[in-house]
Amino acid sequence: MRIALGCDHRGFGVKQRMLKLLESHGNDVCDIGCFSNEYVDYPDFAMAVAQRIGSGECERGILICGTGIGMAIAANKVAGVRAAPCHDLVTAEMSRRHNDANILCLSADLLGEEMIERIVKLWLETPFEGGRHARRVDKISKYEAKLNGQ
Repeated sequence: MRIALGCDHRGFGVKQRMLKLLESHGNDVCDIGCFSNEYVDYPDFAMAVAQRIGSGECERGILICGTGIGMAIAANKVAGVRAAPCHDLVTAEMSRRHNDANILCLSADLLGEEMIERIVKLWLETPFEGGRHARRVDKISKYEAKLNGQ
């Protein structure tokens, strides 16, 4: 799977570990940055990852900041993106099964290393259920297209 990976300064350490983990499982990872723990603005990296998802260049994205919330807010401004901040296994699984989330937003400050790895693994392996959920996701996509003049 082609995965776009990005973070802000607070997520840098987690991103570095995640990069190695994702590649060791055979994923093609596009490291968008940031590339140190010097202060940066999270919207820059959220948008860069989201654009790769929205354009279809990458299948999925993972964003890491202090809480995961700011990254999700910023990424969801890009057409075609369904970014979900997930803080446990249930939200990770349901974001895929019911919402077809294509960007996972994680907290570097609130989650331990083991939990992050479990969340990522589950999120990547969980399929979208479709059915009634597809109808709902399609409504969101149609509204988004209308807003973008399509």
